[in-house]
Amino acid sequence: MTKKIKVSELPEFDAAEYLNSAEDVAAYITAVLEENDPGLLAAALGDIARSRGMTQIARDSGITREALYKALRPGSEPRFDTVSRVCAALGVRLVAQPVHATA
Repeated sequence: MTKKIKVSELPEFDAAEYLNSAEDVAAYITAVLEENDPGLLAAALGDIARSRGMTQIARDSGITREALYKALRPGSEPRFDTVSRVCAALGVRLVAQPVHATA
């Protein structure tokens, strides 16, 4: 018989522990952007910033550390300017691609 496991019994997952390269970061952001959820994007950028050091990202983006934590908490909806500044500090840029391939 299989024992049922409650979600509360699972170990906490921290994506920041797995973002070890620029490629990992780019793939993570790309996957999150495909969800079209600003709150999820904020949380993902927060994960990435924590993996790189929130203090350094705050310094590089010109955003106070406190404001950065607030803007990148799960469920927040940061302004595009904030997203752009954080991406620049992380060394990544957002790229638009056509939804459908042209014939």
